[in-house]
Amino acid sequence: MSQAPTAPVLQITGLRKTVPGGRMLFDGLALQLQPGEIVAIMGESGAGKSSLLNLVAGLDLPDAGAIAVRGQDLAKLDDDARTTLRRDHIGFVFQAFHILPHLSLVQNVALPLVLAGQGGAPALARAQAMLQEVSLGGRGADYAAQLSGGELQRIAIARALVHQPALILADEPTGNLDPETAARILELFVRTVRKSAVAALIVTHSERAAAVADRVLVLTARGLLAHHGA
Repeated sequence: MSQAPTAPVLQITGLRKTVPGGRMLFDGLALQLQPGEIVAIMGESGAGKSSLLNLVAGLDLPDAGAIAVRGQDLAKLDDDARTTLRRDHIGFVFQAFHILPHLSLVQNVALPLVLAGQGGAPALARAQAMLQEVSLGGRGADYAAQLSGGELQRIAIARALVHQPALILADEPTGNLDPETAARILELFVRTVRKSAVAALIVTHSERAAAVADRVLVLTARGLLAHHGA
């Protein structure tokens, strides 16, 4: 007997978004992400890549169309429900790292668990295990000021995955790194995401970063188009 198809982690249909002044970023945008799939989205500056991530995260609402994360239509949730979904099911990796300087590294990684009400020793133990995953197991008591850019991004990856989300949103995850460090971070990102079996959506202008994805799409005013390389 054949297995039932896996439900998508992310389902976007007919998405339209305009910005103040009436300029349309995109219309008719559609996308599906399956568990374990990595998709990269490229596009010119101002095309709306970060705006798309904000929509997927439920931080903004579209003018038309629908976004569902784990089957939940974001437009049908109130602010509190969208916050809970974001907290429980989405992990974020940013270009600027956003590691809190007043917390130790293990406390930074444990933060999503603490925010979800899973604090204490179990949260710190889970965070320590994630530090091991990104080869920083001996640095948990250190602080952000003691780390290089590549090490800070490894902390960000550990933090994004510590609560076992369904979806990772990565906004230019190697944008502040030199090419050699970026290559190592991309390898680590893919390996860690695959091991966790989550879906990942990467927004980037970097061909090298996009090359790690299963699919590469270009964001245009007409929606997402297949990318055919430089």
